[in-house]
Amino acid sequence: MQCATTPPQFTSPTTHFTTRRPLLRRHSLSYTRATMSTTIEHIVLFNIKPTANTTQLSTMLTALNSLTTLPMVLHLSAGKLHRNRSSSLSFTHLLHSRYRTKQDLADYSSHPDHLSAVRTCVLPICDDLMAVDWVAENLDGPIGVKPGSAIRVQLIKLKEDVEEGKKGEVIQVISGLKGSFSGIEQLTVGENFSPERAKGFEICSIGVFGGIHELDSLETNSDIGNEKDKVRDSIDSLVIVDYVVPNRPASV
Repeated sequence: MQCATTPPQFTSPTTHFTTRRPLLRRHSLSYTRATMSTTIEHIVLFNIKPTANTTQLSTMLTALNSLTTLPMVLHLSAGKLHRNRSSSLSFTHLLHSRYRTKQDLADYSSHPDHLSAVRTCVLPICDDLMAVDWVAENLDGPIGVKPGSAIRVQLIKLKEDVEEGKKGEVIQVISGLKGSFSGIEQLTVGENFSPERAKGFEICSIGVFGGIHELDSLETNSDIGNEKDKVRDSIDSLVIVDYVVPNRPASV
């Protein structure tokens, strides 16, 4: 994958490859209902340098979105955030993808096309990034998230003295939010299993909405606020970002 930026030095613990699987498009499968008992969610948040130009941004998003053709990818979308609700951490762009298994995620991460996109198109213009992964149990609804849908990603860092049982309570409260608000079409939540780039955030969730209007209506729902109040004392900090799945090509 050729990108219009000089690549910096980049190393990875998984850079040796023997065979390369053919690229197969999965668009015919993306919007079918999930039949798997578990799905792997993968989120990357990027803070792009303010000096990055339009060409560099467009090249980065083209490179990332082209990874949807890799055979292990069930769904992938990358683009500019609609809104960053986090005060402590600043992010500008997001990548969301889904996989059948943890091994498929590992294969994606070590694939030459992925490594090339990161090395030559992302790292040269990225000030900061964080990534989290979790297991979505019994995903309800389509594996793919349709263009025009709005998603809210919420990452939670718990206080240091929080007991293990409280972690389960936080996950249970978030899981129950779908029943409190009919505008949430899909909700997955789980514990991050890739701590290396997660900045200490442990609990991750994605809510999928029909569009930005449905997502914005969430703020006026008092029932959801009341549910969150039950676990607020256990939370140290939050990252909350909103994203609208773009049509191709993604805007910069």
